[in-house]
Amino acid sequence: MATRTQVDYYEVLGCERTASEAEIKSAYRKMALKYHPDRNPGDAESEARFKEAAEAYSVLSDPQKRQRYDAYGHAGLGGAGGFDPSAFTDFGDILGDLFGFGGRRQRGGPRRGADLRYNLELGFTEAAFGAETQVQIARAEGCTACKGSGAAPGTTATTCATCRGAGQVTFQQGFFSVARPCGKCRGTGKVVATPCEGCHGHGQVEVERKLQIKVPAGVDTGSQLRITGEGEGGMLGGPPGDLYVVIRVEDHPFFKRDGSSLYCEMPVNIAQAALGATLDVPTLDGGATRLSIPEGTQAGASFRIRQQGVPNLGSRGRGDLHVAIRVVTPTRLNGEQRKLMEQLGRVLPVPETSDKDKSILDRMKDILS
Repeated sequence: MATRTQVDYYEVLGCERTASEAEIKSAYRKMALKYHPDRNPGDAESEARFKEAAEAYSVLSDPQKRQRYDAYGHAGLGGAGGFDPSAFTDFGDILGDLFGFGGRRQRGGPRRGADLRYNLELGFTEAAFGAETQVQIARAEGCTACKGSGAAPGTTATTCATCRGAGQVTFQQGFFSVARPCGKCRGTGKVVATPCEGCHGHGQVEVERKLQIKVPAGVDTGSQLRITGEGEGGMLGGPPGDLYVVIRVEDHPFFKRDGSSLYCEMPVNIAQAALGATLDVPTLDGGATRLSIPEGTQAGASFRIRQQGVPNLGSRGRGDLHVAIRVVTPTRLNGEQRKLMEQLGRVLPVPETSDKDKSILDRMKDILS
């Protein structure tokens, strides 16, 4: 008995091992669109490729299966590989989007194009103040040669004899009558006798598009921008889908962000903390603002500078900048500095232990006794 060759699931879908869940799903959709048996009737090779892609997706779309596969390969699946539509919930949704298998559309009528996702990485200040950038996406659009009909120019599609133009056929399953898309016409109700050479009868071709994206000020990691009508083209005259741009923001070496608020630390020496000082605090726009700290400022003390945070997304104004004070103790002193510190140490009072500190010391004594 021949042993089935084990394929690399990432290679099957054409994905990197670091691919996100959305990238894996997108890769599978493209494979399903190209190799589904209803689009390639009687083609054994296409059917095999489709099953391979479905098997790969059933593993890589499941976080637990993917983790085991990444760690141990096929051996980590323990026989759990293989194509099983019930193993993942969005299989029906994917086929519904591609071929009209779902119950949301009227068979044979116009179909809305699929939505697309694009992951956009922005610099910290770009996200804060907004930016305009160009992105390149691959999407399916209506074939211009046949105007989306799938039939070669000069020819027309004929009514499907199997479903009589309904786009679906029914069969009995127990007590129920179940409808499914017609395999002959792929749910369109029409059969193309002479396929268009440009799209091979699919009515759509994949094209690369460059789009200018205007990112508003104040976006953050996880923000989504919906670009209406820039998804994949519709079928049979249906409207296009939308493009969702998902934002990821790079870290900043000095600032931390929480919503529209910014946080940073400013180092001061012991004399500045004791006597008070005026500090030049960097701002997000590349300038600086002045902050006066009072005498006796303790390490960790926080000060707020209003309207120096991140612009509020979708509204006016900005958040605040919160500055935490970090008192830096010198580690290397020259002779003069050491003498001055020794003099200071003799004249400064020893810090008193607070009631809170005493209670902590008492508890430690109880533990150690």
